[in-house]
Amino acid sequence: MNTITIIGCGWFGFPLATQLVKQGFKVKASKRDPDDLAQLQQAGIEAFQLDLAHIIADAKHSSLFDADAIVINIPPGLRRGDTDYLAYLTQLKNFIGERQYQKVIFISTTGVYPSLDQTVTEHDAAVFNDSSDILLQAEAIFSAMQNSCIVRFSGLVGPKRHPGRFFAGKTDVSGANVAVNLVHLDDCIAAVSLILSRKDTSAIYNLTANEHPTRGEFYVAATKHLGLIAPQFNQQEQPSKIIDGQLISHQLGFEYAFSSPFKMLDAC
Repeated sequence: MNTITIIGCGWFGFPLATQLVKQGFKVKASKRDPDDLAQLQQAGIEAFQLDLAHIIADAKHSSLFDADAIVINIPPGLRRGDTDYLAYLTQLKNFIGERQYQKVIFISTTGVYPSLDQTVTEHDAAVFNDSSDILLQAEAIFSAMQNSCIVRFSGLVGPKRHPGRFFAGKTDVSGANVAVNLVHLDDCIAAVSLILSRKDTSAIYNLTANEHPTRGEFYVAATKHLGLIAPQFNQQEQPSKIIDGQLISHQLGFEYAFSSPFKMLDAC
């Protein structure tokens, strides 16, 4: 494997791309805004503009899609009310066409698991609301491709995403009992890099830290870590879930650098 394409080179995609360049790979990557291409080029990345909302007629023939492996990292934007996510992914799949890759990695989310007060593994995804339906349809577009691997990230933290800001200053917050499922950016980069290097991977992996403190414990500590006002939780409990992210460790020997959300606070 020599050339890797990354579709969506933002908060996760860009540091992944730079890490792969350091490892000696030729990396191609896309950004929606042409003004952002210079940053990629300066990092040794072959940069392409790709805005799936504004289709270019000859995009299917772009050399962006000619690679040994492809990582598809397009945030769904469902919380922002983006209703075109599946259409964008279908268009992307059309651009890929009949190309074959040694590895196809689609970045998804653990939002496909319902909160049923239990531990969930890669086999427990289910449609339980409109968002989970869209997310699972998105996965299906690429899971049908040969050599595909779906990687489901839990809540993402890292540079410019300190969890202490998530609930800072809020009052009357429900769900202090809910388990925290987070993963640090560095572990996401390391895990995807590992999957790219291996042929013997499963179809799906969860990525989440091994420890799952409650919201009430963790977010009070996280806000104090930043010197912000801690959230005030009420007594109302909410359904919870614990994401099991150990399959990648058992199968591929992956070791989380941040096994506890509390350890992530100094690295955000």
